[in-house]
Amino acid sequence: MTERTGRYLALISLAGTVTFAAAPPAGAQEGAAGPPPNIVVIMADDLGYGDISPYGGWIDTPRLDRMAEEGMRFLDFHSSGNVCSPTRAGLMTGRYQQRAGIPGVLFANPARPSHDDGIEAGEVTLAEALRARGYATGVFGKWHLGYRARFNPVRHGFDEFRGFVSGNIDYHSHVDTMGRADWWRDGELSAEEGYATHLVTEHALRFIDRNRDRPFFLYLPHHAPHYPFQGPADPADRAVGGDFDPRGSVANRRRAYRDMVREMDAGIGEVLDALDAHGIADRTLVWFFSDNGAAQWGSNAPLRGLKATDWEGGHRVPSIAVWPGRIPAGTESAQLASTLDVMPTLLPLVGSGEAPQGAGTLELPPFDGVDLSPVLLRQEALARRQLFWGADGTFWNGAAVRDGPWKLLIDRHDGTPGPPMLFNLADDLGEQEDLAAVHPDRVERMLAALDEWRTDVGAIR
Repeated sequence: MTERTGRYLALISLAGTVTFAAAPPAGAQEGAAGPPPNIVVIMADDLGYGDISPYGGWIDTPRLDRMAEEGMRFLDFHSSGNVCSPTRAGLMTGRYQQRAGIPGVLFANPARPSHDDGIEAGEVTLAEALRARGYATGVFGKWHLGYRARFNPVRHGFDEFRGFVSGNIDYHSHVDTMGRADWWRDGELSAEEGYATHLVTEHALRFIDRNRDRPFFLYLPHHAPHYPFQGPADPADRAVGGDFDPRGSVANRRRAYRDMVREMDAGIGEVLDALDAHGIADRTLVWFFSDNGAAQWGSNAPLRGLKATDWEGGHRVPSIAVWPGRIPAGTESAQLASTLDVMPTLLPLVGSGEAPQGAGTLELPPFDGVDLSPVLLRQEALARRQLFWGADGTFWNGAAVRDGPWKLLIDRHDGTPGPPMLFNLADDLGEQEDLAAVHPDRVERMLAALDEWRTDVGAIR
């Protein structure tokens, strides 16, 4: 065990605490004077808790190391879903994805019912809320919140979109799993040559350059390291209408996975360098995390489980936020946090802004997430909270509840829900010792809370 990994494992056992290396700087509070901050949200796809070097992982990621050194590293941060589309819906609305009608993956296959679903006009997105405050808004990368025209990002608050709408594409040919071209410029298909990760970065840099003199919201949902497993030097595998292995032809998938993560890390470094070069880093909050845990070829160590499960490995993800002069450097938080918290955290930080003419007024529904700015800016502890995960009713049944260090888990079992299990994550991060028989009253209370939550959000049972 390395010194960094040992220190990290010691810290994450302290559930509900915040550790920090230095006192907050003067003015590090929500009401500090100054222009509204730029916002850069970077989401990896299927990146595991044990993949990257800031978390003691097996892949060297120096740019993410830089973010951790200059900002805050979350140790108990979770995606609101354990697969792609749900987390993205929760991120964009600050509300459980079930409320938006996206409890599970939106499949590229038209024969699957979810293919026709997506984020509807009635949902107020983070992009819409920021644009109403005078922000330029751009998204470059993976959308995965609907295939129909009405679900396109430019109809949900984004001024610009370059990327793809499906769950995954060939990194080189930009063909989806159904053999269809899937690379868009705003609301139209528009072919563009290049490795997908590089294109995301190139469009991000252009967006920053164009909008450096005004507040902007830049959303970078990277494809990496989701399959197909293709580094920049690997061949294209998919062609329109052709036959192919959806996961790619590369034999050494572990090597390709590493290459994919490293290319994403390099691109993140270019974004950070651009902010420095334009002199706007100190008024830009950059927040990085993954949409769920890693699948087979990644690592969720020291957690149990993979993507698409409600074990910790399915939804506890790396998360790092940096904002020079506002988020103290080298800080770490073991507060329970979620992608649901991003929108209710960012909006108070940007203030009311100056709405453009004709922008109108947006009425925001109540958030399910909470404002993490006291954690980010002042390293304060949050009130104890509960978080929920629930099955989408398509590929499996199961659910989970977090209440402080306690976790109730109902795992899939032969296609049906298994018995409830109870874990104390403060003592058992790897979820090895089921304490349900020892604490039956706690199990009953958490099951009741889960039932109330399912009724409230309309989750499929």
